[in-house]
Amino acid sequence: MRERQPGRAARWPGRLRRPWPRSRRGQRRLVQAVMIACVAALAPATWMHTVADARVRTTADVPARQVAVVFGAGLMKGRPSPYLANRLKTAAELYRNGKIEVVLVTGDNGRADYDEPDAMRTYLREHGVPDERIVSDFAGFDTWDSCVRAKKIFGVDRAVLVTQGFHIHRAIALCRTAGIDAYGVGVDAVRDATWYYGGTREVFAAGKAALEAVFKPDPHFLGPRENGITEALAAERP
Repeated sequence: MRERQPGRAARWPGRLRRPWPRSRRGQRRLVQAVMIACVAALAPATWMHTVADARVRTTADVPARQVAVVFGAGLMKGRPSPYLANRLKTAAELYRNGKIEVVLVTGDNGRADYDEPDAMRTYLREHGVPDERIVSDFAGFDTWDSCVRAKKIFGVDRAVLVTQGFHIHRAIALCRTAGIDAYGVGVDAVRDATWYYGGTREVFAAGKAALEAVFKPDPHFLGPRENGITEALAAERP
């Protein structure tokens, strides 16, 4: 008669051990470790909101500034995505209401067939912003790059930032770190799958933003100083 093989529990008894510590000291240390991990994970988001909360405004109550910075948010068939279109509409509204004088559009033009800033410029022109009042940053590859380049390349000292509500705190925090006296307008958006994805992404992006604020890395591309903002401000407003 064939001898019966032992079951998994008999062959690997160690696998059935409970991971929870048996001693009270071990349990206390585990709870403390979990609490420390939670605090560490939430600290960057807490920092962002502390720095930015009082500077998030609406189009009606945001302080007037000469420059608005609009961050890229993707294209669809060469045109601004719905999320980017909402940002640009808000910037055009700020311009019409006299809250801003110039719009700096900053986005990705890392390859020949993908040009966010030119698409953003076209959209703004279609919505009443004169071409001479629009300045393009073609190397705004992420939020930190856009903020640093706005300050160092375009000479922006004070600005209104325009982006979605889930992104506005990070944008304000990073631009203030880069040396810009920034207020922000969080654009209303339909809470679809993209909105929830963006909100979830910000939880992880907060950690990267905190590191950028501490170490202040150079952007992917810096380049020479540009006079686009100065020239746009000097242009006669229609």
